[in-house]
This record gives sequence, structure tokens and C-alpha cells, in this order.
Amino acid sequence: MGSTLQEAKDRLIEDFSMFDEWLDKYEYLIDLGKNLQPYPEEKKTEDRLIKGCQSRVWMDWRLEDGRIYFTADSDAIITRGIISMLISVYSGRTAAEIAADDFSFIDRIGLRENLSPTRTNGLLSMISTIRSVAQNNI
Repeated sequence: MGSTLQEAKDRLIEDFSMFDEWLDKYEYLIDLGKNLQPYPEEKKTEDRLIKGCQSRVWMDWRLEDGRIYFTADSDAIITRGIISMLISVYSGRTAAEIAADDFSFIDRIGLRENLSPTRTNGLLSMISTIRSVAQNNI
């Protein structure tokens, strides 16, 4: 990791700002999803499904040395990119860091306003799950 939470968010904002068109930003999201760590099939269980997502999104996490490490997968390519983006920012952070964050970088990217309502609901469910894990581990 090696960067602060703010640096990780700023880097993503900068990466997205390189693209003028939302179609290009979607392509970038898809590429992020392709870089997602493989998620074990045996962890694709009902209890790991994030409720509120139109597509299926599984998330698992572990607490190690005071930091939370997330793994996830989705059966939809854009959603896979979204969860990959969130994991790249929040995995490996402390629970207090995550719980105190406002997740506003998502609006600075313009993501929420350029997603369909069902994908926006899914994004909010992913954020809620990450926040909940953090708050339960403070």
C-alpha cells in the first residue's frame, strides 16, 4: 500500500480526470475490475452477498494487525470495477480510518451521477457494507 487514504483517493480522482468522456471512464472501471484479486468460489456464499445490489457482489474481509483487508467479486463487469475501486482505496486501512471517511471521492469522480439508479443503489450498499465492517471493528 504505502500511501495514505487521502493519497489513494486523490490518485483515483486524478486517474478518472484523465478521461473526458464517461464511456472512457466506464472502460477504466472495467479495467479496474479485471485487476481484482481472484475471489475463491467457496466464498461465493449467501452470507457474503451484499444486499441491495442488482448484480451479485460477494465481499469478505479479515482483520490483521489492526487493519481490515477486503476481498470481493461480482458477476457484472462494471460492478466488479466499482468494488475493485473501493477495495483499492479502503483495504489495508484501520477501522477508524474507514469509519471516519466520508467517501466523497466517489462524487468528485462523478461516479454516482453517471450510474443507473440500480447501480447507484449497489454502490451505496457496497459503501454501507465497508462502513459497517469498519464500525464493528473499532
